[in-house]
Amino acid sequence: MDPLDRVVKPKTKRAKRFLEKREPKLNENTKNAMLIRGGNANLTVTAVLKDIYAVKKPFAVLYKKKNITRPFEDQTSLEFFSKKSDCSLFLFGCHNKKRPNNLIIGRMFDYHVLDMIELGVEKFVSLKDVKPSVGFIFSPETWHLLFLNTLSDFFRGPTVPSIRLAGLEYVLHFTAVDGKIYMRSYKVLLKKSGCKIPRIELEEMGPSLDLVMRRTHLASDDLYKLSLKQPKALKPKKKKNISHDVFGTTYGRIHMQKQDLSKLQTRKMKGLKKRPAEKLAEDGGATPKKSKSA
Repeated sequence: MDPLDRVVKPKTKRAKRFLEKREPKLNENTKNAMLIRGGNANLTVTAVLKDIYAVKKPFAVLYKKKNITRPFEDQTSLEFFSKKSDCSLFLFGCHNKKRPNNLIIGRMFDYHVLDMIELGVEKFVSLKDVKPSVGFIFSPETWHLLFLNTLSDFFRGPTVPSIRLAGLEYVLHFTAVDGKIYMRSYKVLLKKSGCKIPRIELEEMGPSLDLVMRRTHLASDDLYKLSLKQPKALKPKKKKNISHDVFGTTYGRIHMQKQDLSKLQTRKMKGLKKRPAEKLAEDGGATPKKSKSA
C-alpha cells in the first residue's frame, strides 16, 4: 500500500488545516507547479528552470536535486512528487545527445499525468542577462490547441475580481511562427501622458526562450472527460423567459393577463372628457328626468 494513500487523522490544528487545504473544493485553489531536474540536466536547462520558478512563484516548487526518470516511459515518479507536493502542473528538464536542452511541460489530474508536451530550447536568454531593449514582433500562426491550453494553465495566476493598473507589472507574450514558439517577458512601464490614463511602454526583462515542439502525450478519452466534469453546484441554473443577443444584451419576457384598456385610468384633461352625446350613447339614450322642487 502506498504510504501517501493511507487515511491520516490529524492530531494537531495545524495538521487539520493542512488536510482541509488539500480537500476537494467547489472553487479549487490556484494550481501549483513543480519544476524537476533530470538526471543529466545541463547548465542551460537548470537556468531555464530557475527563471521559470522566479516567474511562477509563490505557486511553484523547485526540486534542486537531480531525479533520474523518463516521463514518456515511466510516470510513477511524477505522480509521486505530484501527490507529495500537491501540484497539478509540472516542468521537467533534461539533456542528452538525441534531445538536447529538453523541456517537458504537462498537467496532472487526480495525481495522474493527463497530458504533456516535449519542447526543445534552441535559444535562451536568462533573466539576469537582459538589458532594456526593443520588443519583438512576430506574425502569429494557428496555435496547437493542446499547447495553448497547457500554457494558459501553467502561467495562470489567482482569480481576482478586479485589476489595478499600477499592479500590472509583467507581461508574458507567446507567439507561434513557422513551427516554433517564442516566449518573451516584458516589464510594464507607466509613463506620463498628460491625461489620466498613462502611456504604457514595454521593456524586455527575460526570460526569453525560442522553443520547438518535439513529442506529445495526449490523455485518454475517459480521463479527459473526467477532468472536464464540473460539480452541479457550479453549473449555472437555466432561467426561464430570459434570452441574450449577440451583443450581450439581456431580454426578459413577462406574461400578463389581458387588460381592459377602456378601464385604464388616464390623466384627467378637459380635452379627454366625454361629451354629453357620448354619455347618452353609453346609457342607451335614456336620461333620468330631474324632479321639480316643490
